[in-house]
Amino acid sequence: MKHPVTQQLYEYWDSLRGDRPAPDRGEIEPGRIRAVLGDTFILELVDRDTYRYRLAGTRLCALHCRELKNRNILRGWSDEDREALSTLLAAVNEDAAAAVIGITGYTERKQTVDMEMLLLPLHIPGEGCSRVLGACVALEQPYWAGMHPLLSQTIKSVRLIWPDERPAFVRPQPRGSVSTVPRFGRQPSLLQAASPPMQVLAEARRVQHLMVIEGGKS
Repeated sequence: MKHPVTQQLYEYWDSLRGDRPAPDRGEIEPGRIRAVLGDTFILELVDRDTYRYRLAGTRLCALHCRELKNRNILRGWSDEDREALSTLLAAVNEDAAAAVIGITGYTERKQTVDMEMLLLPLHIPGEGCSRVLGACVALEQPYWAGMHPLLSQTIKSVRLIWPDERPAFVRPQPRGSVSTVPRFGRQPSLLQAASPPMQVLAEARRVQHLMVIEGGKS
């Protein structure tokens, strides 16, 4: 993860879940992540083609020049990228994976901004991981932010982090400790789904423009 916002949000989420694949939605305390709230959001799973914003931070809404609440995050992408993002969100919901996505946004004036998006599973009792805690932040804030809306976005790179892994920036566990988190990442149900499986998706995207990197330890 390149940006301090995504690193801070991941560390907070990771501290809440402990040895579980994901924390409960009710455990999120906005005051604990006050500094990054403007870049964060929460999504609600409606169906595979609809992940609706329940909450969206002010800086994120300013980049789009609109209120994002109740909008579908899968809008504003090419067919190929929409299918890729839908598959990644399914990995977050079904297998409790975290996803870090490199994105480029475009305005109607062909202005561009490179962004980093983080997707993290949240558990709802009785529903499973039907919520997604996320952040999307510009790597460098453009001067035109708030004046020219982002109309389309493309995916440049993806990193998936399975529940039993920790990114390099997260403080390692004490030597000799044993994680009780199940290793969902090795045989996730998503990879056998009828939709394009992740290994096929990764292969196809490498041929074009998307680099998929599995794992988060390096």
